[in-house]
Amino acid sequence: MASRFAGKSIVITGGGAGLGRECALQWSVEGGKIVVTDLIEDRAQAVAKEILAAGGDAIGLKTDVRIEAEVEQAVGAAVENFGRLDIMFANAGRSLPGGPSIEDTTEEQWDDVTNTVYRGVFFSGKHACHQMKKQHGGNIVVTTSAAGINAYPVGFGAYAAGKAGAIGLVHSMATEWGRYGIRVNGLAPTHGMSINFALPLDAPVLNMSYEEFALQESGEAWHDDRFVGPLKVGRPPSLKDNAAVATFLASDDSAYMSGLVIPACDGGNFAMTSIPFPKTWSLEDMAASAMDEPAS
Repeated sequence: MASRFAGKSIVITGGGAGLGRECALQWSVEGGKIVVTDLIEDRAQAVAKEILAAGGDAIGLKTDVRIEAEVEQAVGAAVENFGRLDIMFANAGRSLPGGPSIEDTTEEQWDDVTNTVYRGVFFSGKHACHQMKKQHGGNIVVTTSAAGINAYPVGFGAYAAGKAGAIGLVHSMATEWGRYGIRVNGLAPTHGMSINFALPLDAPVLNMSYEEFALQESGEAWHDDRFVGPLKVGRPPSLKDNAAVATFLASDDSAYMSGLVIPACDGGNFAMTSIPFPKTWSLEDMAASAMDEPAS
């Protein structure tokens, strides 16, 4: 296997489960020295121990990205243990699964989500920049979301707003810090995200996407018609599909890219309009259908 991260010091926020965990394990195999952070310390420590057991180099830290001092501490731990900071993966996320509509969202709920997915990116970028300027370069990768590009259903208002703000930060940080040799990019996952995102913080780490979990619970075989997008590949989307994009952005394979946000694991959803077209249609059929609709 290629060693794209050989000797590189990496901080991953939200690294105890889901995409963060997947990247921590993959990047350590390719030589990365990982500071695994998570709001749940036991999760961060478990991933770090798994990396160490496999012969890699890692430490685990409890880090709440809503608190600036804790993010600064995580960057300091990378420098103290590994001498520098090459990659900041600002990945920590929070939502309100089955949450309220925007009109019913409380100030506390709003702040809980946006302070994680938006302010946490600000703190992660800010303190990564302070160190990377001293080194004359570095790489910041941000997990945004398709929710920051297109609205998600009711209950995701705070999350979508925070993720849209994170996309704005990617653009602004890339513009401001490019002169220091710091590049900033993001991925916006659409499918294949961790089922743990929808579970309580103390739930076991399942290492599965929503789609993989639903398939397991159904006890049925996968059929491509289960997937809502136009792309059919004979399997459900997984954490690895998003990790592949994060890996590309974190590695030198994307060395001359900055300020971009890539919709990851979209399955072709961004290629099509939301207008419902039948599989076969004609202008006459569409006109007739429109005439059948009740007047608004």
